[in-house]
Amino acid sequence: MGQKARYGIGIDEVGRGALAGPVVVAAVALPRGAAGAALVRAANLGALKDSKKLSPARRTQWAHYFRRHASVAFAIARVYPRGIERLNISAAANRAALRAHARLVREYPACRTAPVILDGGLFLGSRDRQKIQQKQAKTVIKGDERVPAVAAASIIAKVARDRFMERLAVRYPEYGFAVHKGYGTAAHRAAIRRHGSCEAHRLTFLKKKPIIKR
Repeated sequence: MGQKARYGIGIDEVGRGALAGPVVVAAVALPRGAAGAALVRAANLGALKDSKKLSPARRTQWAHYFRRHASVAFAIARVYPRGIERLNISAAANRAALRAHARLVREYPACRTAPVILDGGLFLGSRDRQKIQQKQAKTVIKGDERVPAVAAASIIAKVARDRFMERLAVRYPEYGFAVHKGYGTAAHRAAIRRHGSCEAHRLTFLKKKPIIKR
């Protein structure tokens, strides 16, 4: 990654509403301006969109492109179910955002002063911390639809989390994690009622629904 390039950092999370698995946050640095626009066009993958608006195959293609491109830097952080239960989901996502950003700038010093855009509802550590300590950071509503670096972060976070849930499905085949990725589908809820919860589940989420009583 060239030290003379100017970058913008996008941060987004995935897994906030799931009943199982971690919340995953990605921080992605893309070149700003014309260089960034050219990088996106060169992918020849159609429009860069929020991960939710892309097919699984297209998300994987975009993630592979970003991971291999020399002018793109990224870092990922996770908070697992017990941490989510201890902190609450918003605080857990914000903590993961702070960790992902810290890892990115530590590994890529050229990004240290880069402006940061976070998708709406996400902050570096907390809203107050972001205001005081990270003056270059800004939370933007629908940032994943408006800012290419945030869209890239949503894709990398989504693909990373999906792969994690697919691995988890090997350990806990009775829940179908590879299919629903831990979200509260009818099949997932039925599996929880049938088998109870496992270590991958967020018990506070299950109690709120409610699906199980313990």
